[in-house]
Amino acid sequence: MRAGLTIGEFATVTHLSVRTLRRYHEAGLLEPAAVDPHTGYRYYSPEQIPPAQVIHRLRELDVPLADVKAILATDDPRARTELVAEHLRRLEDALDRTRGAVAALRQLLRPADPQLRVELRSVPARTVAAVSAEVRLEESVPWYDGAMAELDAAYPAPERTGPPGGRYANELFTEGAGAMTVYRPVRTPRPSGRIQVLELPAAELAVTVHPGPHDDIDVTYGRLGAWVVEHALTVDGPIHETYTVGPRDTADPARWRTEIGWPIFRLAPA
Repeated sequence: MRAGLTIGEFATVTHLSVRTLRRYHEAGLLEPAAVDPHTGYRYYSPEQIPPAQVIHRLRELDVPLADVKAILATDDPRARTELVAEHLRRLEDALDRTRGAVAALRQLLRPADPQLRVELRSVPARTVAAVSAEVRLEESVPWYDGAMAELDAAYPAPERTGPPGGRYANELFTEGAGAMTVYRPVRTPRPSGRIQVLELPAAELAVTVHPGPHDDIDVTYGRLGAWVVEHALTVDGPIHETYTVGPRDTADPARWRTEIGWPIFRLAPA
């Protein structure tokens, strides 16, 4: 009786190369069912075909060898699912970063719009409902989502008097961590949980609109910054963003509109 499938036959039925199977064996991921003590030939059982294919799919997803071992070693289906899901989340984050980099690069490679539309705007002092914290840049997106969800829950649409906005300290970009504030103009601001009543001071801003998703918003920041250097004096103060159309208004990112406000001291009348 045959000892099982030869390594060549097993490679054929699993679509894994002989070299890959040998590497899996050496790494302790997939040991042959039997090894001939005289010839050293490896033999595999039919029952090893599904595990081999699972390993192959996990490696296609760049799951580290240590994680593959952990997934195969656990008998708890829930634990296995969570290990795979955690890696998929990391892949999705990496894919988002790749998409953002591609979008920004495409934008940068296009000829710059010589007529960047910039409005010099005097923003009056306002009282708003806000959430503020010191945040690391890499944690800014989930923090923003959580803070805005808290504001949305506290102030349903009838209580809102304008689009939401944010103010972001320069240190957030220059040092990788800094003060973030997101807010909503509402009829009657009141403190609740993390929400505080905040007095936003009056500001002079150079404002432009970034259309679409935020993958390449840094390109718009750069172009606005160049405009400000040529036409006004910058002042030390937080960057302002106003989300006139955002993900809470439409699921279509192409329709999003974000106003970016750069603090300035005017050199000439508007």
